[in-house]
Amino acid sequence: MSAVTVAGSRPLLGQVALVTGGVRRIGRATALALAGAGADIVINARNSQQEAEDTCHAVEALGVRAMTHLADVTDEIAVAGMLAEIEARMGRLDILVNNAAIRREAALIDMMLAEWREIQSVILEGAFLCSRAALPGMVRRGHGRIINIGGVSAHTGAIERAHVAAAKAGLEGLTRAAAVEFAGHGITVNCVAPGKIGGKRSGTSGNTVSLPGGASPIVPREGAPEDVAAMILTLCGPAGDFVTGQTIHVNGGLFLT
Repeated sequence: MSAVTVAGSRPLLGQVALVTGGVRRIGRATALALAGAGADIVINARNSQQEAEDTCHAVEALGVRAMTHLADVTDEIAVAGMLAEIEARMGRLDILVNNAAIRREAALIDMMLAEWREIQSVILEGAFLCSRAALPGMVRRGHGRIINIGGVSAHTGAIERAHVAAAKAGLEGLTRAAAVEFAGHGITVNCVAPGKIGGKRSGTSGNTVSLPGGASPIVPREGAPEDVAAMILTLCGPAGDFVTGQTIHVNGGLFLT
């Protein structure tokens, strides 16, 4: 089912969305879903130029503007430069999807401090830097949507993922604090927490998180990046206008809140 069909129209027409880590899996699916609803798209990646261009072309095929910008979201100057270029080329930024992440596996007892800090830097500090850079423009325009991509491991724990689970839990705290601070400016901030989503992840030994007890979804199928993208699209559109400060789980019943 296409993103246009899911949305029922093009409710994001005239808006501009930035998707960090937007070249594969959930990031790519989100870029395509938002584009299908009419948003112009900025694809961010750290160094995957060809994949960024491929996603950009796929977005443009949906009839919207698109651009790529390679930037390390942990670099304060690079993030500021990215937002400046978006304002210059696209004229505005309405939607920020903080999806950039790296997922390493390491037993807590063997984990080096550098490994811990690397994960926190990309997942948590990257979301902070991108949000801080995007918020002034959203405040000026009196409208904005920030979506942080969390994860089920923040709630269940996960084997050899203490650093990732901690960073994702931190994203939920950032989400709630920012939602409270900017609600009066017409800005909503939410966290979407995927469960087990099919497809190979780079930097890991498999395609799923090793949860306690080998938990499985109760919905009898594998989750797809498009399932997560559909929820992000809902939160970014008119249906999400009264939803803020929430963590919304997309996990097929793997974790029941």
